Amino acid sequence: MLDDLTLREVFHFRVSLLGAISMITVSFLLLVGLLSVLIIYTPIRNILPGYSESLRQQLIQESARVDSLQTDLTLQRQYLDVIKQLTAGDIHTDSVQSLDSLQRVERARIAEQRSEATDAFMAHYEQKERDRLLLFDNTTPTNVRQLYRPVRGVVLQSARPDLRQYGVVIRAAKNENVMATTRGTLVSVERMADNTFTMILQNAAFMTVYRHVSSALKMQGATVERGESIGMMDGEHDLVIELWDAGQFVNPEEVIVW
Repeated sequence: MLDDLTLREVFHFRVSLLGAISMITVSFLLLVGLLSVLIIYTPIRNILPGYSESLRQQLIQESARVDSLQTDLTLQRQYLDVIKQLTAGDIHTDSVQSLDSLQRVERARIAEQRSEATDAFMAHYEQKERDRLLLFDNTTPTNVRQLYRPVRGVVLQSARPDLRQYGVVIRAAKNENVMATTRGTLVSVERMADNTFTMILQNAAFMTVYRHVSSALKMQGATVERGESIGMMDGEHDLVIELWDAGQFVNPEEVIVW
């Protein structure tokens, strides 16, 4: 660099190819370091993809924690109010509620406050179950006198329609086959809480309900023939049989020879 007045050289510097590359590299590293510091230690990271989701999850957790603390605080206040009333002699000792009982009362109150989504789900589920159990086709009626014995066993309990007990309880031996009473379609095969199966066989307007089947040999939607094996018993559970014809109860002992 030259002085404009004297035209003398003030200073000079020489840049080589290696020096230029080094300067560019150092500048790039400094820029990356600066951006990393900004992203890590400043709120600017919240606008980046991925960080907003974690922030939302954190807000949800904190909101749930605040609600829980608010509930605990309310219970503590109620408990202290009871202690104050007891100390002042306003209530008797027998009427004092423990903190556990207060919690049960509060939980029962919260459980009674069902949301609209819960009511809609329950209504949909009830309608689905009603449609599944009342799905009949009256075009080809079934002769119930031609039913096949569903299992070889001994009848332990008869049906009591007056007590709303529509099933016949049958004790079967281990590895005994559960058979189709008539030709039809398995419209439902569901595993229950006790690890047994409830199976519904339908033929036109006639329906056979098998409860407490130990293991299912056929899947839902399968078409079976009269007398075909659809499940097995393990000797520990008792089979329950229900018969329905166009929605009307049919006593299995009157139409099946055991």
